[in-house]
Amino acid sequence: MHAAIPGGKMARDRKPSRSRRLPHSRRARFAVLSVATLTIGTTALVEVPVSAAAKPKGHDVSSHQKNVNWAKAKSKGAKFVYVKATESHTYRNPYYGQQYHGARNAGLVRGAYHFALPHKSSGKTQAAYFVRNGGGWRADGWTLPPALDIEYNPYGKKKCYGLSKSKMAGWIKSFSNEVKRQTGRRPVIYTTTHWWKNCTGNSAEFASNHALWLARYSSSAGSLPAGWRTWTFWQYDNGGTLPGDQNLFNGSMSRLKKFAKG
Repeated sequence: MHAAIPGGKMARDRKPSRSRRLPHSRRARFAVLSVATLTIGTTALVEVPVSAAAKPKGHDVSSHQKNVNWAKAKSKGAKFVYVKATESHTYRNPYYGQQYHGARNAGLVRGAYHFALPHKSSGKTQAAYFVRNGGGWRADGWTLPPALDIEYNPYGKKKCYGLSKSKMAGWIKSFSNEVKRQTGRRPVIYTTTHWWKNCTGNSAEFASNHALWLARYSSSAGSLPAGWRTWTFWQYDNGGTLPGDQNLFNGSMSRLKKFAKG
């Protein structure tokens, strides 16, 4: 996931207005900014939080991680992974194939996620693009539900993308409905409580039928967005023993397989 989201982020891997990646010097400046952001009001963790040490450990990756050594990741304890497939309605992760299929071949439960840019196109449009380009699902016990990464805008000053709270909730609903129509599953929602309150008005309408993937870099998951009583996935750090961001599943390995199967 991206920078500029208090408490958590997905790894930045592109600039949406261009087809090429950022020049090295600009990527370096963004990386410094990301580190600075994470040191304010957050706790950088070296190990899995003690309160969740027994839960299945996983991670999420994007083109920033390039070709991943999946055998090594598995040997370090990875049980599941989310792979970035798309962003907006124009970008596809060029490493998606190696990452998504490589994870499965190594014996990891895996899924795909989409990074939303709600000001670029409708939720339905972005959902359709996502499903066409890796965001599908099958009830095989190895494929996690598609995931929506919705967080502060890392590319501009309008942190909620210029959408009102009600329009943002409507955008998410449109995305969810299209994913459900095409795949049969509601998307997992990745966000932070801070973003959810600021940009959706702390909407409670999604909690009953959407699993929560909470981002918070601390020793505990903290308070949850309205309606949710628990988190399904918790992104607790942006670096550690596994490539990319570090995550936990809130349950046993058998429950993870059941969740994947639907």
